Amino acid sequence: MSVIRENTLAPVDESGVPTSPGPGSWERRLRRFGHLEGPRTSVRDRLVVPFPEPGPRPWRLVGLSPGAAARSARCSGWGGPLVVAVFAGILRFWRLGDPRAVVFDETYYAKDAWAMLRLGYEGTWPDRKIADPQILADPQVIPLSDGGVFVAHPPTGKWVIALGEWLFGLTPFGWRFMTAVLGTLSVLMLCRIGRRLFRSTLLGCLAGLLMAMDGLHLVMSRAALLDLVVSFFVLAAFGCLLIDRDAARARLAAALPMSEDGSARPDGPTGDSAGTGVRSWRLAAGVFLGLAASTKWNGLYFLALFAVLTLLWDVGARRVAGAYRPCRAVLRRDAGWSLVSLVPVAVVTYVSTWTGWFLSDDGYGRHWAEGRGGPWAWIPAPLRSLWHYEHAVYEFNVGLHTPHKYESSPWSWLVLGRPVLFHYQSPKPGVDGCGTAVDCSQTILALGTPVLWWSACCALVYLLYRWALRRDWRAGAVLCGVGAGYLPWFLYQDRTVFSFYAVVFVPYLCLAVAMMLGALAGPPGAAGRRRAGGAVAVGAVVLLIAWNFIYFFPIYTGQTIPYADWHARMWLDTWI
Repeated sequence: MSVIRENTLAPVDESGVPTSPGPGSWERRLRRFGHLEGPRTSVRDRLVVPFPEPGPRPWRLVGLSPGAAARSARCSGWGGPLVVAVFAGILRFWRLGDPRAVVFDETYYAKDAWAMLRLGYEGTWPDRKIADPQILADPQVIPLSDGGVFVAHPPTGKWVIALGEWLFGLTPFGWRFMTAVLGTLSVLMLCRIGRRLFRSTLLGCLAGLLMAMDGLHLVMSRAALLDLVVSFFVLAAFGCLLIDRDAARARLAAALPMSEDGSARPDGPTGDSAGTGVRSWRLAAGVFLGLAASTKWNGLYFLALFAVLTLLWDVGARRVAGAYRPCRAVLRRDAGWSLVSLVPVAVVTYVSTWTGWFLSDDGYGRHWAEGRGGPWAWIPAPLRSLWHYEHAVYEFNVGLHTPHKYESSPWSWLVLGRPVLFHYQSPKPGVDGCGTAVDCSQTILALGTPVLWWSACCALVYLLYRWALRRDWRAGAVLCGVGAGYLPWFLYQDRTVFSFYAVVFVPYLCLAVAMMLGALAGPPGAAGRRRAGGAVAVGAVVLLIAWNFIYFFPIYTGQTIPYADWHARMWLDTWI
């Protein structure tokens, strides 16, 4: 079930694979007293841990023939993730157009997306108290004018929302369609990413299932806000970097000389000088990170930390390959191309997303630099105008201190201290599904599934142990994703911030919980009693998370429920 190694005697390399002891270890010294070394792990398998062959036994237990069971086992690598993604899609598209209202910050992004679809830039709308009812009216009135307006975020996320509006119009279903699509695809990607990270289809599908049942991810997948779009692009970049890691290490392993028994062996000159070829997946990661940053600027932190993460992966690979000076080898052979593949590619991607603004005449600040001299006059005026615009956006964002009822400190996010109320109505008895004799509530609350998030707090502690004391690179990768999405917000605690920003690191919390549950289930070689007890414990945790998600589902999706039922779900006073 789990590929997490719990051997407390054998050391593990940076790939998390047990290795033979070194010449100076206690195990090697004790050989004179009869101590026997464990089997050596080949360098090739240490560089690229092979995927385990799926067994047909589970399929035989459900009554399939041997041939059908073998075929099902071979297809499970994609079949399992697709099943989980379909489940997630049903949850995200169910009654997607309800409530027929402009929910929370949809009042900005849905209308900006429509303006970009029509004008190529953000146009001018009347006050939302006037524009929103007109948009929802029948017949619809769209009071858009072509004057450019200052906006606080880059254009990519609004272009994504605009695609749904192009397909289905300026309606609640239309402006929520693409976030629901990206939310569903995120679950599929996470299943496959978890499978590659843990070398376990079961753990990968478990991570995806946990995210499918997370309340915050569900709410953000059903609202036309930008943070889910950032989360999708960042997760895609993370997946690309994992594939790049395996591909580069496979090329490095292929360059190593062979020993007499036909296995690859470490070699200093090869480890120091071997190339890793064209790294197209790293280029793709640079594109996705550029798209993330051009949706909201917090994507820049992922670009910075992922660049460092990939360099550390390269150092580890060259060390396993036998490089005499792996850090120097990476600086000479990998660092330059790594940074070029990520940073300049992301910058070019970012600038290209402003094409509609560049081609316009009325976009806000479009002609600011025309006729202005100075030491930077050699830079084309459109780029200088964009720089001036972006500087104004930065000043606005760091200076945003307007008090808000649902703002919260990042310290409270992991424990769900202050969720954000997106929508609240009190239908009258007999209206919108409300009974005739009770008061009712209709709520959309951006709240993570509590049991899942509180389990994730424990999982992060476990991953810190795995990374710091067991040198488990998988734990480090997951912690990097959490840190890039979470820690930067502590720099802006005096700014108005909201807990739903945490959706960008929800995938990594789910990976952390899956990794912890894999360890709880026990290593593959454990005794049957240990494995059985672990499986029961894991099943209990997953069922508890599922029950918790079902219990809170009505306040994630805006269903009409009795007021007493709504109040019973407000477990903490700070949730109201």
